[in-house]
Amino acid sequence: MILNEENLKNISSEKVTKPTAEILALPEKVIQFGTGVLLRGLPDYFIDKANQKGIFNGRILVVKSTSKGGADAFSKQDNLYTLCVKGIEDGLNVAENSINASISRVLSASQDWAEILKAAHQPEMQIVISNTTEVGIVKSEDKITDTPPQSYPGKLLAFLHERYKAFKGSAESGMVIVPTELISDNADKLKDILLDLAIQNKLGWDFEQWLKSANHFCKTLVDRIVPGKLPEAEQKQIEAELGYSDELMIMAEPFRLWAIESSSEKVKEVLSFAAADKGIFIVPSIDKFKELKLRLLNGTHTITCGLAILAGFNTVKEAMADQDFSNHILKLIQEEIAPAVVNEDITYEEALSFAKSVIDRFSNPSLEHQWKAITLNYTSKLQMRNMPLIRKYYALKNDVPQLTALGVAAYIVFMNVNKDGETYTASANGKTYPVDDEFAEILHSYWKNPETVVDSTLGDRRLWDKNLNNYPGFNASVKSYVELLQKKGAKETLSNLHSERTA
Repeated sequence: MILNEENLKNISSEKVTKPTAEILALPEKVIQFGTGVLLRGLPDYFIDKANQKGIFNGRILVVKSTSKGGADAFSKQDNLYTLCVKGIEDGLNVAENSINASISRVLSASQDWAEILKAAHQPEMQIVISNTTEVGIVKSEDKITDTPPQSYPGKLLAFLHERYKAFKGSAESGMVIVPTELISDNADKLKDILLDLAIQNKLGWDFEQWLKSANHFCKTLVDRIVPGKLPEAEQKQIEAELGYSDELMIMAEPFRLWAIESSSEKVKEVLSFAAADKGIFIVPSIDKFKELKLRLLNGTHTITCGLAILAGFNTVKEAMADQDFSNHILKLIQEEIAPAVVNEDITYEEALSFAKSVIDRFSNPSLEHQWKAITLNYTSKLQMRNMPLIRKYYALKNDVPQLTALGVAAYIVFMNVNKDGETYTASANGKTYPVDDEFAEILHSYWKNPETVVDSTLGDRRLWDKNLNNYPGFNASVKSYVELLQKKGAKETLSNLHSERTA
């Protein structure tokens, strides 16, 4: 039995939440560009949850923008799909299954463009959501009369111009536009591109003013790991438990964050689904959430990835299952990173709360996050994510952040790379790892003199934009840890370090 509207009545498992007939009859309020798993696992999850609570009462028209394939899988299942939430939240195991009914239709831009433009005439349509990858919000020279325009901004402009004409440019017909592409200032960049395109297409001053004044472009930050399709054996097991097959079934972690920047009461009213879940924030500035994510999540990953590999761990969950390593992560976040994140917008309590969610995410047994993937552009990530924290820590404590120093030492040891032509590799525990780092050659040259490698690496402003040797005691600590890592190995170094700190 496949998942579709007709078969909903035959699904009796108590292990899955089903939509009601009332939800399936709700009007379309959202046009969404993209069918990717992040959209289905985050914005569409929030909208479906709100509909279940009777809060938003609207569904989504999805535009499939890519030329590959059609919307057959969605059509076959009446746009229903199962979202399996698996992982750890507040220290507890979570396993929840729900049939998501947020999507009403999936239309292909290449085949159904006239029908997509027709949706611009629907008065209930108020929201635009997109995730067209980082290359989606780019300048183009599209003609909006093409069927369809090639780029995402071209398609969106054609849709908005159609709406402008349909409602005679009324202020009430403007839309709330919330791009979720993972680029800085995503909404501002999209708005600028649309205005340039409007001028190129000679759409007129009146339309340009409507585009700027009647529509709300909201910068956003999204964060949720949505691996997508489950492993085949696991999917078959869940399908057997739930009593149906689902080609569109996806998995997501429990953590979810959608920070939307706006001070407008109109935006809050239109995005009423925000009231359905603690993971959505409509705030005057999303900078706080960007800082928390960059430092506590990304920064923790970066400063520990070399150490984890040297200790012989392949995945994050494997490392978190080790008592010494998980203890190291916890102390690093609580004692060194969280205090340095505090500013006029972020309290220590907020930092600790976010840190707690980071620990849960790292420990998720359902995610296979490879440490070697985190080492991509290792040096530049350290500079951007962790170096400002060292400066802040010294300003607060006037002392060496010892666990961060250990992370830097592990970076130096890991970056003792081998060179074969233009290819660099690192070796640890009998395994070889590819090194994709623009500064690999510099570290390779510094390691030709092991006696000075720490001095040279810490003092190179090309790497860190500052001389780390100027921080009192930092050089000595890093040298000590490099020596320990080389003589005793990462696991013993960790074990000894934390036993000494708790003694």
